Amino acid sequence: MSRTLAAFGADVIKVERPTVGDAGRASPTQKDGVSGYFLQQNMGKRGLCLDLRKPGAVELMKRLTRTADVFVENYRPGALNRLGLGYETLSAENPGLIYASVSAFGHTGPLSERPGFGLIAEAMSGAMSIIGTKGEAPPLFRMPLADMYTGIHGTAAIIAALYGRKATGRGQHIDLALYDCMVSMHDYALQGYLMSDGRDLPEQTGDNLPDSTVYGCFAAPDGYLVIAAQVDDTWVRLARLMGGDELAADLRFLGAANRNTHNAEAIALVRDWCARQESRAACLQALDEAGVPAAPVQTIDEVANDPQIAAREMIIEQEHPKLGKVRLPNLPFRFSDYDMGVPSAAPELGQHNDSIAAELGFSTDEIAEMVQSGALYSA
Repeated sequence: MSRTLAAFGADVIKVERPTVGDAGRASPTQKDGVSGYFLQQNMGKRGLCLDLRKPGAVELMKRLTRTADVFVENYRPGALNRLGLGYETLSAENPGLIYASVSAFGHTGPLSERPGFGLIAEAMSGAMSIIGTKGEAPPLFRMPLADMYTGIHGTAAIIAALYGRKATGRGQHIDLALYDCMVSMHDYALQGYLMSDGRDLPEQTGDNLPDSTVYGCFAAPDGYLVIAAQVDDTWVRLARLMGGDELAADLRFLGAANRNTHNAEAIALVRDWCARQESRAACLQALDEAGVPAAPVQTIDEVANDPQIAAREMIIEQEHPKLGKVRLPNLPFRFSDYDMGVPSAAPELGQHNDSIAAELGFSTDEIAEMVQSGALYSA
């Protein structure tokens, strides 16, 4: 969420611990000792590195939060209270402060004190239980769904709280849980279970959705594609493409209920048609000409070189002081009257210590003392 706020024009200060910094600096994607993950998630921010076990560092943090609009933290509930940086303490000194807490399970409930990562929330939310093939272990999403979804919810909540502060003059505590956010993502599975009084329990269905025929993944001779022909008129166009007017008029497949009843036959027809085409490109061209929504299952190299991605500027190029030019995924926001531009590269560890401390009123001697005591640290 802080990366998004930085892109929206906020002055975002990333606070890290001494020596190792944020855990993202040690992510597996490294180039010349620089973490791609850290670069992507922290572009456009300033860097401050503090040892919060030192009194001087705590005082600096308190001065910083007295002047801040928003404070974002992802410690276990209660951890910052012990450092004197909990919501009640900071809001007493800055009543307008928006204090956003992100944790695995939130600040209430029987699991509130348990640690957790995105994988934990994804597993517990039921999301993993409905993907993959029946009888096999659910696959990992391999994208940080819980983290990203919580982040964008956090951005929305912070903006809403800032807007509300205009009317009340007061900030508030935002309590965000990865688990909550994953559960809120369910659009059919949990809804279906609740509205059927527990009778409708989704199962793993692999590359096919039996309750939404045809909506799935299919193999061409040289790759995979997805087809979305679950709507009646789209099915008719697909059926006509595969088998002419006779198949388009087949009563087994007219209407969603009939197609779902005969899901196996419909899927077999589509699989056979795809396999008989010359290539994936030939499949997609025929489907496009017939007006049937379809797309290739692209590999990462295909995404990186997709002209649509280039046109939408979804990969940006930055200048990094150590790596030179780096290309990284962009944020998806496009405004008619605001250009987010290319943000500065993510900060080195403690890169802006001196300038931030000076802005908060610390003298040159006081800053030197904090460096000497270890309250301030820079790589």
